[in-house]
Amino acid sequence: MSTAVKLWDIYKGLTDKFLYNNDLNSIYILLALYDIEENISNIYPKYMCLKDIKKKIKYVLKDREDSEIISHNLSVIMHEDINRLELCFYLEGYKDGYNSLKYVNLLEKEFVRIFGIEHVYSNNYLIHDSSKHEEIKAIRKRCDIEIDNKEKQEKYIENLTTTFTNKVIKKKVENLSDYVAKQLKIDFDLYNVKIDEVNYDLSDDEVSEIYNMLLVILIKHLKNTYKDAFWYAVNDKVSKRYS
Repeated sequence: MSTAVKLWDIYKGLTDKFLYNNDLNSIYILLALYDIEENISNIYPKYMCLKDIKKKIKYVLKDREDSEIISHNLSVIMHEDINRLELCFYLEGYKDGYNSLKYVNLLEKEFVRIFGIEHVYSNNYLIHDSSKHEEIKAIRKRCDIEIDNKEKQEKYIENLTTTFTNKVIKKKVENLSDYVAKQLKIDFDLYNVKIDEVNYDLSDDEVSEIYNMLLVILIKHLKNTYKDAFWYAVNDKVSKRYS
């Protein structure tokens, strides 16, 4: 078995332990391996999709009086799981971008052509934001298209996201009441006072709609997370050549 295959198996095993067992030691080991093996040091995922998810859950449950409470509770119980998934794809994208000689060389050549070699030596970070320069923007677009085409063929992001959502997140949606603190509701009129336990159970249709919505949002967001990390890594690799 080749060293590359062995290393990939180690990465996958650590990633799975972090994702499915919430094993923090695994991610620390993975980060250390990336730092040693790939010389990666700039890893900053954004963790930005929960706000969109909460909004969409509320929309799905718009006919329920407790839609705001349910959307909040679901967001709370899912956020650590989703953050773990996002971190894994960020790491994967960063690692792949850092090792992409094709795009590292393309960016270096264009950056030096536009700004001159002195500018590269005097800047620790390059153009992570490519919107101001058409030539750099074209490289970023080409990079994104290639990632999209690869994902269409391999469906790595889609498959891992679907598997993780099925194994970890779906049961929390199906059994929401088991994950939130019990609350009491008091109804009263002039003659009676009635105290009941609040029930946040979701119907099968509601669970299905929320689950499908989650998949759409997560897959779209995580593809963008991977692309952003890939591009940041390409920039960082070019910078490192001149540090």
